[in-house]
Amino acid sequence: MSDEKSNSEKADPVKRKAKTGKGKLAIAIVLFVLVLLAATAGGLWLIWQEKVIKAMARPGPSMVPKVLVVKPGSGASAIADQLETEGVIANALLFRLKTRLAGEGVTLKAGEYRIAPRASVNAIFEQLQNGKIVQHFVTIPEGRTVREVLEIVRQSPVLSGDIADVPPEGTLLPETYSVTRGAAREKLIARMQSDMQKALEAAWAARADDLPLANAQEMLILASIVEKETGIAAERPQVAAVFINRLRRGMRLESDPTILYGLNGGQALGRGLRRSEIDRKTAWNTYQIDGLPPTPISNPGRDALMAVAQPAQTKDLYFVADGKGGHVFASTYRQHLRNVAHWRKVERQRKRDRRKKGQARP
Repeated sequence: MSDEKSNSEKADPVKRKAKTGKGKLAIAIVLFVLVLLAATAGGLWLIWQEKVIKAMARPGPSMVPKVLVVKPGSGASAIADQLETEGVIANALLFRLKTRLAGEGVTLKAGEYRIAPRASVNAIFEQLQNGKIVQHFVTIPEGRTVREVLEIVRQSPVLSGDIADVPPEGTLLPETYSVTRGAAREKLIARMQSDMQKALEAAWAARADDLPLANAQEMLILASIVEKETGIAAERPQVAAVFINRLRRGMRLESDPTILYGLNGGQALGRGLRRSEIDRKTAWNTYQIDGLPPTPISNPGRDALMAVAQPAQTKDLYFVADGKGGHVFASTYRQHLRNVAHWRKVERQRKRDRRKKGQARP
């Protein structure tokens, strides 16, 4: 029977052609449907992708700045959940999609971030990708002792860890240091030491000729005294010149801050020095010892170091407070005595004014 049908089709070319045409039409229809489906799917994909991209760029729900702390080892999924939980983004899924679209090579960095109000998913992702971590600042004022500097570092709430060893006096450079939350206290101390070493080396290299200083350590010691004597930057080269001139002449430095350091490590007494304290001999009391003390008495700043490296060109050998926050300088002892007399007069007037204020109180 099949042979007869086959022979019939062979014998009738019209039937054979019709059948072939139907097959081609079916294939064409199938192809058309597939193309249509692909086009529809592609169109839907483009529409969906466009909506997702727009959603990633859309302002976030938070109306106020947010602080986000990303712990080390946090994956993209955990970060996405954290962002949604803290109300920084509306949908964690959107952030996950962003990380997938960014590729496997992209990493999000741990740390503390300050997220701006209405920050988009794109903006937050970029911030975490680039590691734009919040910077905190630890300020070390000039002229503090090592003990005082360590207390400032210990009191900082953003730092972590203990300080095992106390650095030598004068080895910590006063600066405002930028740190990130969780930074180790010991690492900050090491950074201060490194910065002081560099600053001291630079000052020593830039020193004037014929300074009566044997080495950089002596420069550091004298700079620590200059730092404690005046807080006025413009006066430092003048104060340094007085001490340099005294060293050249073999005169004692007679610096009050050295007495305090020998008495109690440099802590303020809240009163003037007594004669018995001036006469008390310690290793640092420059009224009682010749030359420089054995160690610095504070941590001097860059300006004090450079003031000693390049002191003012004067013949001054004395200075005393001027009653206005600064000092008045003299090259002779007679002139210095007049300046001291004026200062005593200012002191007496201040005492009278304080008594009057006290009496005027109800």
